[in-house]
Amino acid sequence: MSQPIYLDYNATTPVDPRVLDAMLPYFKDKFGNAASTSHSYGWDAESGVNKARKQVAHLIGAHPKEVLFTSGATESNNMVIQGVLLSYVKKNQKAHMITTEIEHKAILDTAKAMEDWGVEVTYIKPNKDGRITAEQLIDAIQPHTKLVSLIFGNNEIGSLNPIQEIGHILCEKGIPFHTDAAQVIGKMPVSVDELKVDFLSGSAQKMYGPKGMGFLYRRTQDIKCEMKPIMHGGAQEWGLRPGTLNVPGIVGLGEACEIFSEVLPDEEKKNRQLQTLIYEKIKDLDAEIQINGSTEHRIPTNVSLTFKCLNADILSMGLGKLALSSGSACSMGEPSHVLRAIGLTPEKARKTIRIGIGRFTTKEDILTALGLFEKIIEKNRKFSVKMNS
Repeated sequence: MSQPIYLDYNATTPVDPRVLDAMLPYFKDKFGNAASTSHSYGWDAESGVNKARKQVAHLIGAHPKEVLFTSGATESNNMVIQGVLLSYVKKNQKAHMITTEIEHKAILDTAKAMEDWGVEVTYIKPNKDGRITAEQLIDAIQPHTKLVSLIFGNNEIGSLNPIQEIGHILCEKGIPFHTDAAQVIGKMPVSVDELKVDFLSGSAQKMYGPKGMGFLYRRTQDIKCEMKPIMHGGAQEWGLRPGTLNVPGIVGLGEACEIFSEVLPDEEKKNRQLQTLIYEKIKDLDAEIQINGSTEHRIPTNVSLTFKCLNADILSMGLGKLALSSGSACSMGEPSHVLRAIGLTPEKARKTIRIGIGRFTTKEDILTALGLFEKIIEKNRKFSVKMNS
């Protein structure tokens, strides 16, 4: 039995063979602990970590010392939100955080936990395209705002927030700014200096690296706030993230970033062409399918589609040849909070799919998927006629 066509690159990506090749020596001959400084096994591991730190930093325009390695964007997000805000909580100082209604659960659940500690949180509602404006952000700022955390590119509908515009505003106001960029890094050029962000989260599994690996960018110049460690037990990563470093995973992440430094322009162009192909074909089916999110301000690897009049059971049965998602891989079957925030009913949310385009997606893959959509719609028409006759 042949494998379904993989169109779920927003959930996870396969490990690039070049990444795997870079990792393998650190499972075998170079298996040392990077913190072992008295022998060559440790030196080899440390060298691999240092190289990876430079590779990650180069991709996002940072200094290597500003890159901390984590288990993924979820941990990075927690490190920032808890690490910044709990320092105020422990001093019995008022603290206010701004975020949005359509963040990843790694942000929303952490923000809710901070509310239990007494932190005030404002959740900005996006427009129908899933974006917020700088004006909304400015209106939400309070005298005791200590952190702003906004998703860069939404993981479900792909819409991009105006991070650079907001970053400049917050820089002038001296308010720390964090963005979850897990869905953007490797899809589009990212420069932390141009964005004026203080913290940025990334995940290896979204960029053809290993699962369970990620990073946090932390600005070390013109620091606006103190970030405390949320775990304890070692001095690794400048004391902010204790524990033995995952050297093979770090090396893999570094190699993934190195590859993107070389292929990103061509890959972004190809992905946007495939995305545009979907848009053009969907126009012919406009009465049946709607595109969710902005088509102008969007990551090039995401298309979110709602089948307007389709029976949800027919939709699910007709997609067996495709590996795609109905939303975030972390939603656990609940109606999408992102789709509801942009105005979709729970019923429409259940008729929504997310196409994730990636490095190994071909034009033929997309045309096959579009052909299946047409067949599903035609089957639904016949079903509706039969039910109404």
